[in-house]
Amino acid sequence: MENQDGFRPTDYLSPRYWPTWLGLGLLRLSLLLPYPAMVLLGTVLGRLLYLLVPSRRHIAMVNVALCFPGLDEQSCKRIVRGSFESAAISIFEAALSWWGSDERLRQLYRIEGLEHYERARDAGRGAILLGGHYTTLEISGRFLAFHIDNLQPIYKPARNRLFNAVMEASRKDLFDDLLLNSDLRSIVRNAKKGKIIWYAPDQDFGRRRSVFAPFMGVNTATLTTTARLARLTAAPVIPYYSRRLPGSEGFLIELQPPLEDFPSGDEVADAARVNAVIAQHVRAVPTQYLWLHKRFKTRPRGEPDLYRKE
Repeated sequence: MENQDGFRPTDYLSPRYWPTWLGLGLLRLSLLLPYPAMVLLGTVLGRLLYLLVPSRRHIAMVNVALCFPGLDEQSCKRIVRGSFESAAISIFEAALSWWGSDERLRQLYRIEGLEHYERARDAGRGAILLGGHYTTLEISGRFLAFHIDNLQPIYKPARNRLFNAVMEASRKDLFDDLLLNSDLRSIVRNAKKGKIIWYAPDQDFGRRRSVFAPFMGVNTATLTTTARLARLTAAPVIPYYSRRLPGSEGFLIELQPPLEDFPSGDEVADAARVNAVIAQHVRAVPTQYLWLHKRFKTRPRGEPDLYRKE
């Protein structure tokens, strides 16, 4: 790995980092493969993980069954298997995002709705790009960076220090800046300066700064940060979707018109609206959503743990 901004490989020579170095090296080598071969490799890896990681399989099955109550068990399993495959494919897509050439990446996607960002830019305003934890999230950031010079993703650091350092260094090469999810002051300041804040709020961070609002029919602990940012910055909230297309068609990146009358001042209603924006894409391509985390871990007081096995 070459020395990048703020990243020194010599800081990570301890034996505990050797497995991570091996994994990163294999990812770098995967760039030698054509993209369809990377998809095939990810699909095989995802099928193996589906069989080998029963704890995550159980979490994903609970999530899918809750969000699609009309589906039978076999249909839920198909979505879960597809989600494992899609998540594994995204590992190789991350390598493309971090280290692939511009020439190669520009051939892999098309973008629609860019005019919604351009209106905010031309008005001299920042914007909040509202997305979710789609498995195409990492590579779609590379595509967006071709069109949005002042893009600043909000992110949560990875637990593995070496992986996080490589991820941060690679992302800093792509984006205007990175914003820690805990640094609300910097997020607000940069949005007021006209930066485009890219935010995916669809994870369970507990009760703090959250309200319970419906997500695909399930009462869900939902961050109120999106509405708070919009209120503090007067920045428009632009829904954003990304999906992996069938076969070798590549990717579709879609920006939609800004949310009207948002925020409303009602925290629960605003949180429900954010959830509905994300759910729209989840329903369209359910196998490309990251079902593997405990989205419904925090429950209203008195409700049981939804992930507890009987």
